[in-house]
Amino acid sequence: MSLLLPYHKGILENIHDPATSELVILARGLGLRRIICTLMQIYDSPQNLVLLVNASPEEESGIGEELGIMGCRRPGLRVVGYETASKERKNLYKSGGLISVTSRILVVDMLQSDIPIELITGMLIMHAEKVTPLVLEAFIVRLYREKNKMGFVKAFTDQPEHITSGLSPLKNIMKELQVRTVHIYPRFQEDIKKSLERRRADVVELSQPLTEPMANIHHAIIQCMNTTLSELKRSNTTSHGPLQLDLDEFSVENAYFRSFDIIVRRQLDVVWHKVGPKTKQLVNDLATLRRLLYYLLTYDSLQFHAYLEMLIASNTTTPTGGTKQHQSPWMLTDAANIIFGVAERRCYTISSTSKRVVPRVIDLVDDEDAWDALNEAEGRVGGKGKEKDHKPTWVPDGMDPVLEELPKWNLLSDIILEIEEEIIRQQMNTRKPPTLGSNTILVMASSTKTCSLLTEFLSTMNHDAPNGTKGRQMMMQKLRVYLWWKSQLLAKKQEGKTHFAMPDTSRRAGDGLDGLYGQNEDISEGLKKKDKEKAERSQSRRRIRGGGPSPSSGSREVKTASTDRGPDRVGAKDDFFEFWTDVGGGPIELSDMQLLDFGSGALEDEFDVHYGLLPPEETVLMRAYSDDSDDRMLAEIEPKFIVMFEPNMEFIRRIEVYRSSNPGLGVRVYHMIYENSCEEHKYLAGIRREKESFERLIKERGTMLMPLLEERREGANEEILKTISSRVAGGRRTMNKEPSRVIVDMREFRSTLPSLLHASNLLVIPATLTIGDYILTPEICVERKSLSDLISSFNSGRLYTQCELMSVHYKHPILLIEFEEDKAFTLDTVTDMKSYAKPSHKYPPKKGPSGSGPESPYSGSATIQSKIVLLTLTFPRLRIIWSSSPFATSEIFNDLKLNNPEPDPTKSIALGTDDDPEAGAGVNGAAEEVLRCLPGISVKNVKYVMGKVGSLKEFCELDIKGVQDILGVEPGKACWEFMHRGDR
Repeated sequence: MSLLLPYHKGILENIHDPATSELVILARGLGLRRIICTLMQIYDSPQNLVLLVNASPEEESGIGEELGIMGCRRPGLRVVGYETASKERKNLYKSGGLISVTSRILVVDMLQSDIPIELITGMLIMHAEKVTPLVLEAFIVRLYREKNKMGFVKAFTDQPEHITSGLSPLKNIMKELQVRTVHIYPRFQEDIKKSLERRRADVVELSQPLTEPMANIHHAIIQCMNTTLSELKRSNTTSHGPLQLDLDEFSVENAYFRSFDIIVRRQLDVVWHKVGPKTKQLVNDLATLRRLLYYLLTYDSLQFHAYLEMLIASNTTTPTGGTKQHQSPWMLTDAANIIFGVAERRCYTISSTSKRVVPRVIDLVDDEDAWDALNEAEGRVGGKGKEKDHKPTWVPDGMDPVLEELPKWNLLSDIILEIEEEIIRQQMNTRKPPTLGSNTILVMASSTKTCSLLTEFLSTMNHDAPNGTKGRQMMMQKLRVYLWWKSQLLAKKQEGKTHFAMPDTSRRAGDGLDGLYGQNEDISEGLKKKDKEKAERSQSRRRIRGGGPSPSSGSREVKTASTDRGPDRVGAKDDFFEFWTDVGGGPIELSDMQLLDFGSGALEDEFDVHYGLLPPEETVLMRAYSDDSDDRMLAEIEPKFIVMFEPNMEFIRRIEVYRSSNPGLGVRVYHMIYENSCEEHKYLAGIRREKESFERLIKERGTMLMPLLEERREGANEEILKTISSRVAGGRRTMNKEPSRVIVDMREFRSTLPSLLHASNLLVIPATLTIGDYILTPEICVERKSLSDLISSFNSGRLYTQCELMSVHYKHPILLIEFEEDKAFTLDTVTDMKSYAKPSHKYPPKKGPSGSGPESPYSGSATIQSKIVLLTLTFPRLRIIWSSSPFATSEIFNDLKLNNPEPDPTKSIALGTDDDPEAGAGVNGAAEEVLRCLPGISVKNVKYVMGKVGSLKEFCELDIKGVQDILGVEPGKACWEFMHRGDR
């Protein structure tokens, strides 16, 4: 287990008290998971029941592994998921200990009293920055505090930037979590600063300049971003007035971050239906330009150029081949012309004005040596011992490959070479005792795609080539893929398909073209001979797991297996003969024994080559930046040499914690960054944003008033007197003896409405409902639909069935159309929801409630308004409620429940289900659903049909007369013709 630093112990001393509830805000990379695991270790006992809430599956796995290392193994952290049955969860809660549970399951268990709330010792809530009145965590805390006043609530977050937007965000989070204490620990806090600066790592900062073409493209992209932002500011008006945008946030520095797109879209969501297509295009262009900046520094030149070509194609044509109406304005600027032109010149130049014809790539082994062997066998220049300046035959005439490499690639190879020399120097110095840690080189990058690209480069690079050409072999391979892609793109265009992405060959070095083109059996003898020679040479090559460089004269020392024929190995053949005879093996020929060759040690060497473990000094490990699991990775590998291929503030702090937790371990860090680039600006802006966020939180903590924690009385009801009936004694008022309640379907706990209903003093009862989502009274049933769900339900025909069931069993069926709080309260936004707007013909049209009524109108391409009108005509008793937000829905539900009796959960659950458990939705739910999709069968006669036939097969085998005897003449004919002829 990693050691606790002094500031870790100080934080634990402040928050370990079980009598207090508090919020902890810690800077990223300072060991938040280590603090949480130590706190959970303190309460690891069957006498305690501690719940871990709002943790992701990756965090649950990491915390469980960390607790196991710390000794919490019996039983350790138990995870409650959707596959855990209700009875099993009850027994798990009663046994105590440490349990991680999803918020949705915990809410249902607390409402159904499956978990003893009064026995819960405390809750640890992750990601406190996401807590709002609408989330389930706030609901959980309210339910918890109703029956348990003594248990603790400890919330944690390492995202201070998310707690600085809005009015008093820190106070709002504390109010929802019902805590009165907050601890803030930035990197510049005195105890943290003192702990981490006692032992510092040896940091080598390497500032890599961009190449001239990359610098030109970078400058042009920034210019396009400035142009787009200026245009967005100028279009800050609509036909109905100004957009009310916060223009202070509109800067290129903020545009470097992914959150900028979310901020802009959030400001425009309220008036998104009023915004013109030009403004919408500008918002999308900002995200595209931000991605271009990132891809320029991480993609190879060919992949970047291919992405730009796809942008041009998507900007001018739609996926169906039509002409796009609203094109990106930045693509028509001079800066965009620089981007596209320079990006192409980074890949190749065209020296001929003749017509360019891109040939189809021939299927051959993707190896430069193989091409040399083919040229040598066919009598062309470029064989062994000659200069390799020839152009391969698959390159079109007039094309001169440039294939510019990213400058960081060469810098990385130089760093690894320097580390190799340092390790050799340490091994040769026998005077000094061996140092702690391993010689594994750890290379960290921003994504797995970058790691794969670096793996391919290091595995195929030529050490003897000058800088800028070491990865020529890899780039030539990618050029072949690019040419093949261009030829395929031309074929796709002829088929009417314009969007076809270039395949990625950087998943693993050397297998890209093999997997893309397949292996060609018709290879010349010269090529096979060359491959055989390469295979023999590769047996003696140094192996590097994770993508290290190939051996060279300046590489690290290669450790090979020993070939000494000692006394123990002389009798290896005799031992094998004895073993083979004992197990009843057949006679062994001499050739077989020569193949095994025990005496020479070839078998052991061959096994070690392919399956043996690598020594640390021969290992280069590629890894992408992750979360707190990086702390465990550093503790397990114990690297002395760390290369940060891209800057990351969070990982730098993890290295500081790792170095301070291991006294006597020398760590050298190579910090690589592109000079005067968005990478450098984004890194510095991220540090500045976090510092400003902490300063703002500290200031708010010092000036805010403590939030008042309301005590909710169990069974409290605002309406003490309720009118039962106006016909009894002239509207006599009687005492309301039962709490006001609402029955909620289990699936509705994905939404925020149940939490708000509970906050409005309604008793929420979870149940599995067959009809409706919310039962307000014995006569009022509500089916809730968001806008996207409404459109998809119309297209699938599901809404027709739901309204039909509600109309049959309830006097007042209600369709609730609920909009989001921060979105426009209008149906005009339907035009933006392309994924839902397409009509679906998956289900056949329904008939009316009688089975022979009007055809369902939901299979056409009518607008959403006309579909709603037809729905009300089909179901006259159906009422539609329009709600602007879940808050408004909560108020509407309370108004509907006034002067009405309370619903019975038992009756509500029973409605819509068959009394016989052997039939209906209990066992034959799927068969019943299929029957109801057939013409002539409705909710009223489906049970009758199921009583007449034993199975779907039996019903389908009936003749037309048999079907008419069950359904009637006309409905039976329509149903039989649909099943056998497909007629509607």
